[in-house]
Amino acid sequence: MNIIRRRALKGALVATAVAVATATVAGTASAAPVAAPETPIFEMYGVHKTTNDLYVWNPNTTGGFSAGVPLASDAGDIADIIVGDNNNDGFGEVEWTLYKNGRLDFFSFEGTDPDANNVGRGWNIYKTVLSPGSIGGAQQADLLGVDTAGVLWSYLSYPDGRLTTRTRVGGGWNAYNQIAGQGDLTGDGKVDVVARDTTGVLWLYKGTGDYRAPFTGRTKIGSGWNTYNRILSTGDINFDGKADLLARKADGKLFRYSGTGNAAAPFKAPVQINTGMQNFNLL
Repeated sequence: MNIIRRRALKGALVATAVAVATATVAGTASAAPVAAPETPIFEMYGVHKTTNDLYVWNPNTTGGFSAGVPLASDAGDIADIIVGDNNNDGFGEVEWTLYKNGRLDFFSFEGTDPDANNVGRGWNIYKTVLSPGSIGGAQQADLLGVDTAGVLWSYLSYPDGRLTTRTRVGGGWNAYNQIAGQGDLTGDGKVDVVARDTTGVLWLYKGTGDYRAPFTGRTKIGSGWNTYNRILSTGDINFDGKADLLARKADGKLFRYSGTGNAAAPFKAPVQINTGMQNFNLL
């Protein structure tokens, strides 16, 4: 991957977020700058299904994404890119890259090492790997994995991307075909996830802050979600301080479900923000 270009794109994302935050401050140009939001604002990655080129989309100032930018070719071996905010400034400065052969690499934009470091192998035992943020209350973003038997496992992370031994969270997660979440969806300061079952019902799992039992019992928050073939979260893409959800239809239309911070109804009505996304495996 072109590390220099990725660093430039990361800088552009941060600059956009700061500009949006500053624009909301009433007063003159002498007003104090606004701190970056705590809810993460992440980019979205995707691999083109035909060319295998890796693309990145950065959030724009209108609740959607800027045009996709190609980052690398021959990226068909990438299963996922998992972004994390390890210094709690609202922006992603670390990434785990999961390959289809089970290799897991870690890269930090704040480090001096220009290369990604391998932190694990054998991760292809998991059907789903994601990071909703810190599940144990520490500063670093942690990982969750659902294995082929439907068992959910948690991994706590170190600043250099190394991971602790996994902890069994619970079983039965093979009832879901999509799991997503990045940040706090309920306004209580703890990271949450949503999961869609095979009938199209969407369930909310509220975070607890305890990595050994990171979620409470599930709450039904909607139905009809099987109209989408991909559900994911890149945090707060409309810059309102609340985590959002993204959903793509088979025809490539991408929708934003803006977060409310209310556990009873965590998302507003969907707003279409993009088309043509059927050509990509969104990561």
